[in-house]
Amino acid sequence: MKYNKFLFFAAVSLGLFACTKLDEKLQGDLPGDVATGIIESNTDVSVLLQTVYDGMRLPFQDQSRFWAAQEHTSDEAIGPTRGPDWDDNGVWRVLHDHTWNADHSFLGSTFNDLLAVQFNATNVLNFNPSADQAAQAKLLRAFVVFSVLDGWGQVPFREAGENLLNAPKVLTGQEAIDFCISEVEGIINDLPDGPAYVANKDAARVFLMKCYLNKGAIINKAAPTFDAGDMAKVISYADQIINSGKYSIANNIYDNFAPKNDVLSTELIFSAHNIGGTSSGNVRSRWFCTLHYNQDPSGWNGFTTLSDFYDKFEAADTRRGGSYPGVTDLHGLKVGLLVGQQYNKDGVALNDRKGNPLSFTRDINLIETGADLEVKGIRVIKYPPDYLSGDNADNDYVYYRYSDVVLMKAEALLRSGGSASTALDLVNSIRTKRGASALGSIDLNGLLDERGREFYWEGFRRQDLIRFGKFLDPWQQKPSDDPKNLLFPIPSGNLAVNPNLTQNPGY
Repeated sequence: MKYNKFLFFAAVSLGLFACTKLDEKLQGDLPGDVATGIIESNTDVSVLLQTVYDGMRLPFQDQSRFWAAQEHTSDEAIGPTRGPDWDDNGVWRVLHDHTWNADHSFLGSTFNDLLAVQFNATNVLNFNPSADQAAQAKLLRAFVVFSVLDGWGQVPFREAGENLLNAPKVLTGQEAIDFCISEVEGIINDLPDGPAYVANKDAARVFLMKCYLNKGAIINKAAPTFDAGDMAKVISYADQIINSGKYSIANNIYDNFAPKNDVLSTELIFSAHNIGGTSSGNVRSRWFCTLHYNQDPSGWNGFTTLSDFYDKFEAADTRRGGSYPGVTDLHGLKVGLLVGQQYNKDGVALNDRKGNPLSFTRDINLIETGADLEVKGIRVIKYPPDYLSGDNADNDYVYYRYSDVVLMKAEALLRSGGSASTALDLVNSIRTKRGASALGSIDLNGLLDERGREFYWEGFRRQDLIRFGKFLDPWQQKPSDDPKNLLFPIPSGNLAVNPNLTQNPGY
């Protein structure tokens, strides 16, 4: 608190006196290096670093931010308008049918929220952090830079110590992805070994796998290329993680997302630490956004998946859904993909608000009308609800987990002409754990489907579809597409204040 007050009054003083003779006296009495030393000696860098972690909660955990940009634009999620509910001026509909523009409120907020995290991470570097603290800040900053680059193709960026009165430079394409890689490879040895909710060495390795695997799509989204050397890097980092013996495919996929998943999961590599009943991001939105008002917990009756995606699962595949201990036995709710009649904890069939059976249908439209609009669409519960903690749920939010390492290695093998049998074994090692039948062969199309089954509603689908060259294809409730939509538009407000930004083509 003392430090915050000091900075506030220092800023006010410098602003008031900047154009007066007093400025000369201040400079003479208190040299810049002395002033800087006072500020640094009164700064708790751990607090600044925690601000970065906390700042990531809104853009990554809220249902309206980066998750929406990755999932509602894909074949995995849709946000229908249900009569008077969930219209929100059409912001969800235009995401799914790819008709957004530069004034889309949630896309604009996402862009700015991510840049705010980047700013806070850079600010840590201004206050003499330890090598460990600086490494964490740089990994978190690179994580956000990559997210902005993936979505918008342009990243306003400042180095530590730059003049804040000048517009930040803008990183794009090859320069931006090279920065992410060199930055993280340069600090990986200074990172802690864990836990998962701290920026750690294995989180850096997964991040670098993402960078190398997506590099060709970052540079040219319309025609991604895959350099053999980049794929070798993906495989090398994967092997470091796999051979460590620290992780294994979870016996129950939902243990990765349940309350206390920091203890239950055998897969978590990088996550956001949510403390039940005390402090968390909006991870509860993962079930609130989809559950009906009359379910337990009561939800907002909004988002669903699509039947074509649902049909990608075998009936025995546990990723399609079923009972989960501590949820179904106590509250009646199942996890996974919910279709058909829903029940309470006593096995009594639930009704919607009009007294009709609460039986979720396979069909869904962007605009729903009629008496059954409340029950349209297959609901999704990837995170089993925390019934004990109120709005501050105890489910840690998952950024990276071990099965992603396994499937990225399989993909790199296929893209580089490596062992197809090894790639198949990797895919089947996951399918076997999930109760799905073993595949006899695997190609890139099959691998994309497998990534969908494993990572649905985890915030990767748009990125995957672009990398596999499928993002512009038509799918349910989305027609053929315009190549401009491979990137989001730079928000109009940002263009107005930073002359180094230019609007993406087609907007």
